[in-house]
Amino acid sequence: MHNTKSTSRPLALGLTAVAALARLLPHLPNFAPVGALSLYGGGRLRGWQAWILPLALMAVTDPLVGGYSFVTPFVYAAFLVNVWIGTHLRGTENPLRIGGAVALGSLQFFIVTNFGVWLGSAFAYPHTLAGLAACYTAAIPFYGRTLASDLLYSAALFGLHAWLSRRVARAEHIAVQAA
Repeated sequence: MHNTKSTSRPLALGLTAVAALARLLPHLPNFAPVGALSLYGGGRLRGWQAWILPLALMAVTDPLVGGYSFVTPFVYAAFLVNVWIGTHLRGTENPLRIGGAVALGSLQFFIVTNFGVWLGSAFAYPHTLAGLAACYTAAIPFYGRTLASDLLYSAALFGLHAWLSRRVARAEHIAVQAA
């Protein structure tokens, strides 16, 4: 069971803002907080905030970190899927459930965005099953960084939220019932 009396979530919004700023720090390709932020937003923010924040973050920071490409709609869509996955974490602080959601989110991001790469770059990968397989194979090193960053940033976001909601922002505490 979780607190549903208030839609004001200052702790969750603050942690989201800090994670958003982290996207502007120098980082390896695919080692950014946006996937984790999307899961966390889905899990700890309510309504439109959960859905808009990842899109707004990307729209504002994309021009600062490299701009847009033909893959951008697939990237944004994958982050929205992460928000949806995160909505299934609203009533839990269970590390195994959160870790499973992170793994699922990273995997779907890999599948969706690299499908977009394959679809939009016929010059690099032919539009055949072999071309699709080659695209996914070439992207495997990026998947490792995506998974690692999603795990790191999700642990930080969900962990800090759990800790701070017990000590500072008690109204945002996730009250977990015993099974």
